[in-house]
Amino acid sequence: QVQLVESGGGLVQPGGSLRLSCLASGFTFRNYAMNWYRQAPGKERELVAVVGSFGSTNYAGSVKGRFTISRDNDKNMVYLQMNSLKPDDTAVYYCNVRVGLPLYWGQGTQVTVSS
Repeated sequence: QVQLVESGGGLVQPGGSLRLSCLASGFTFRNYAMNWYRQAPGKERELVAVVGSFGSTNYAGSVKGRFTISRDNDKNMVYLQMNSLKPDDTAVYYCNVRVGLPLYWGQGTQVTVSS
């Protein structure tokens, strides 16, 4: 079955960087767009970045120029490089894919930006 496992979260100071990883299994990874979402306390889950099956990317306005999404089809991995982090980036970050009708989510990884 489809599984998504995120890693790489942690505590970082404002202005710092983190790289999140998501290992996917259970489907033909290279054929599907992959997404990163985040959910901050008391807020709705929001789309952060998308990477298409051919590598095209799209970003939320709040992270454009600071975050970079990428994928490695040989390793079934999707990454989110986060630079110039701000306290507002504090959230649980989730990897996501739609395979057919269902949406699949990982368990999430916590990112905390604080001094």
